[in-house]
Formats: sequence, C-alpha cells, structure tokens
Amino acid sequence: MAGLYVHVPFCRRKCAYCAFYSLPASEEARQRYAARLCAMLTCLPRPFPAVESVYFGGGTPPLLGADAIASILDAARRHPGVRNGAEITVECNPESTDAAFIDRIAAAGVNRLSFGLQSVHPEQLRRLGREHTPEDAARVLCEARRAGIHNLSLDVMLALPGQTETSLEETLAWCLGQDVPHLSAYLLSIEEGTRFAAEGVCPLPEDSQAALYLYAADRLERAGLFQYEISNFARPGYESRHNRCYWTLEEYLGLGPAAHSFWGGRRLAFPAELEAFLEAPDPWALLSDMGAGGDLAETVMLRLRLREGLPVEEAAHPGLAAETLLLRARPLLEAGLLRHTGGALSLTPRGALVSNSIVGLLLGF
Repeated sequence: MAGLYVHVPFCRRKCAYCAFYSLPASEEARQRYAARLCAMLTCLPRPFPAVESVYFGGGTPPLLGADAIASILDAARRHPGVRNGAEITVECNPESTDAAFIDRIAAAGVNRLSFGLQSVHPEQLRRLGREHTPEDAARVLCEARRAGIHNLSLDVMLALPGQTETSLEETLAWCLGQDVPHLSAYLLSIEEGTRFAAEGVCPLPEDSQAALYLYAADRLERAGLFQYEISNFARPGYESRHNRCYWTLEEYLGLGPAAHSFWGGRRLAFPAELEAFLEAPDPWALLSDMGAGGDLAETVMLRLRLREGLPVEEAAHPGLAAETLLLRARPLLEAGLLRHTGGALSLTPRGALVSNSIVGLLLGF
C-alpha cells in the first residue's frame, strides 16, 4: 500500500488553534499551484509505487477548486498511477463546500469526504474561529450522499475552553444522529504561533482532558464506532486507509509546501514556503532529506497507535528481545494501560492518554 498526500495551503483565515502551514492566496496563485502539482507528478525524480489512497488536506482544499482537484487526480492516475478502488479523500469545511463542488469532485473519482465540524455549539465555534453552523454541516453531508459519497467523516475537538461532558455529549449525539461511519476526536493542543497561544489561552487541566477523552471513547464505542486508532473511530470497513499508511510505515508521497513524505526508507519534507515552491525551476530540488525512517522506535510508537497494536515478534530486534519487551510491558498491563491479545500489545483508552511515556518505557528510555 502507498499513499499520495496533496497539501492545499490556502485558507480564507486562520482558525485560532491552527498551526498548519496555510495562508490566503489569489486565484492566480491557486491556478499556478495546481499546474505545478500536475507538472511534478509527470516527472517524479525516482519511481514511486501506484497509490491506493489519495488525500487532499490543508488548509482548505475546496479553495483550490473542483476542476483543479480533478486535474491533479488525472495527473496522478497517469504517474505514479492510482489503483482501481483507491480511497480518495478531500478535507472540507462545511461553509466552503457546496453541491456543485461535491458533484464535480465525485465525478472525478473522489469517494471520501472529511468535514471539520469541531463542535455544534455556536460559542465554541466562534472561539475556535470557525465560520460554519451545524446546519451547514448537515447540509453538506446530505449533498455528499446525494452525490453518491457515503464514506464520510467528521472531526470534533475535545477539551475546548469551557467544554463540559454535557456540551461534548451534545456534539457527539449530533454526529451520531448524522449516521456518519467515521469520526476523528482530537484533544485541543495549544501550539506556539497560533492565535490561542498569543492570547494566552490555557488548556483544560489534565484530569479534565482525560475525563472528556475517555467519555468520548466510551460513548462512540457503545454507538458502534470502534476506536481503531488513538483519535479515530469507525464502523468496520470505514477506517481511513490513507492514515494507515502513516501508522504502518507504508510509503507515502507528500506534495506541497510543508508536506512530508516517507519514500525509499527516508523521511523527506518540502519547506513551508509557497512562493519558493511556485518559483523554483525544479521544485523537487527543494525536497529536504530529514533522515532515515522506520526504525524500531518509530515502529513501536506508530503501531501502538492502532487497535491491533504492536505484534511482539515484529518488534523483536537485536536491541529489544521479545522477552524483554514483555517484561517491560508487565506493569503496564497490570495497571490497565496496555492489553496483550493475539500476540500483540495495544493501548487501552487510558493508556492512549500517556502513549509517549508508554513507548519510552517499552524501549527502555
């Protein structure tokens, strides 16, 4: 399995919590950007396998335009190639998406949409800098289904300022009422360089964050959306195939400023500079080699994110025997932070809250 990630670094304005690379851009810049991506796909510097998942993320991909997205997909089908039945996802904001856009990208082969909902509470949406309403989100979900796209996902945020179990339940109940097969639930993180950081917004206390996370995990599991990854829940068969590329150390190619790749065993990245990306005679020359990827530490960290967990024998290594791994895991199993089933170690919901510490303990750090 291999994935293609297309970063669309355009937004009308920054949300208060967002640390991703994005900026406003003119129509001319957006057209130049799409043309550059198409050209890059025709001249990859070395072979890349045919892809089984394509993901347009951002930023706000609909601002690139449906025709541009269709052109990029056409170029990707020619080279490196997109397998029949590939999962093709576009991230959308409810207020920037309409029926005409959805119809056009569905005709181009897009078969999965991920909508940034975050909350159904107007005050929480306002503080986040979101411009949509729950009614906007309900409308685009209906339009997607009418266009034949049923693989739908919603993003919600946990531990928002002032969020309580009651207000979170209202958001989760709304999502479940929309009958979407996939939901991502992320704990709010106050990142340097964001408006929240500049305003001195403080995260909720850790015990409050933990309580909200555990409540969401239990609520969604009971509703039939199973936690297949730390922050992701789905009905069986609707897990994100693209994100599994990251967690299972499959190859993926990222295009665009600030996009990362795992290609030929190396971690690669483009600089977060749109103008340089557009003006470079050869944009591939901008790609930086960040070093080798896929070592033991990465394997343990990424595989533990998944429900099926880390196969003990797969983690066996000259520097970490299976017996040593199980010995280190024993107190974590007894504390209810890890499970050991089917020959694999996996995180419990409580363990997911301290996953970095667990990885360090298993590796002997």
